Amino acid sequence: MQPPTQMGTPMTDHDQSLSAPFGTPGSRALIDTPALVLDLDAFEHNIARMAEICRTAGVGLRPHAKTHKSSIIARKQIAAGAIGIGCATLDEAEVMVAAGLPGVLITSPLVTQGKIARLMRLVAGTGDVMVVADNPENVAALDQAAAAAGTTLGVLVDLDLGQHRTGVATVADGVRLARDIADRRHLRFAGVQAYGGHLQHIPDHAGRLAATRAADALVAELVAALTEEGLAPGIVTGAGTGTHRINAGGGPFTELQAGSYTVMDAEYGDVEYAPGEAWPFRQALFVAVTVVSTNAPGRVTTDGGTKAFALNGPPPRIAAGPLAGAAYAFSGDEHGCITLPDGVAAPTLGTVLDCVVPHCDPTIAHYDAIHCVRGDRLVDVWPVDARGRRAAAPRG
Repeated sequence: MQPPTQMGTPMTDHDQSLSAPFGTPGSRALIDTPALVLDLDAFEHNIARMAEICRTAGVGLRPHAKTHKSSIIARKQIAAGAIGIGCATLDEAEVMVAAGLPGVLITSPLVTQGKIARLMRLVAGTGDVMVVADNPENVAALDQAAAAAGTTLGVLVDLDLGQHRTGVATVADGVRLARDIADRRHLRFAGVQAYGGHLQHIPDHAGRLAATRAADALVAELVAALTEEGLAPGIVTGAGTGTHRINAGGGPFTELQAGSYTVMDAEYGDVEYAPGEAWPFRQALFVAVTVVSTNAPGRVTTDGGTKAFALNGPPPRIAAGPLAGAAYAFSGDEHGCITLPDGVAAPTLGTVLDCVVPHCDPTIAHYDAIHCVRGDRLVDVWPVDARGRRAAAPRG
């Protein structure tokens, strides 16, 4: 029989934490590396702080699970006051629904026959799932599938804020699509999604503020046009960690989709929160790596290579100790290297170093488990149960 974690999740024989008894002093140092490590004190602070920000501003919070891909973390967000969960993929949504989490919004259009069929099976199990659309052909396909399934599906119009990834291009297109959705017998016009991923990491606050306010004006224009047509949107959803303060401070949004605030990363370390103000969220997520070689002069090698970190952000950063801030580089799939600062001796073989992750979302996607710590103690292991892609069910 496998021992359960504190959250009741069974561990498997290959779990990295089996050599580290839960809760014992020093057990954090026994985690096999490379490994995801979550500082629970910082994480819980972040969950509570964003919930407080949204409550004070009078906006809802539908945090994005694409960051953590964990139903346990999503449940903690709901417990803190979130109204639902955003999911970038159908795969994530299936896990969140299976975990009994409410208010699931799939934030990318589902257009293939296979995915729409899976969506209908998901909606049949719970009516609390919504999707977005930006194309009338997709709207027609969703309506046809919902009719065949004997259900009604909530659909939001997706508005492009300038990233040119998904979304209707103009306010007029948004009104036409909303009318199309509202006129369908098996669809319900639920509102507007307007997410500006390209706004979140504008480094200087003044530039981010100006770009966000311009995007907000476009959203407000669409909301006003819809309201004039008798289609006032019940939900206006978007924003992220980088713009949460701006969007919560007034504007068209009824709810925010922030996700990275739960754990933070090196990308946000390069973003100015506000003039003279530090981020209200703490760095909670690290990748622990071990020094495996010290033979090369002026550098050491770790077991954290390109398979341990996302590559679409700044390099990993050593979080603390004599090597804090030292340059980290990749030396292959399974190895990283650290250039020693002048005057700093090489750490001993086997030294474990905590690295601030470059980009949290795709880094977490590399791992099956998150090791939860308090101080020097490993206290739990949470599965990253919504990572990866799932095969469609075979046809009978």
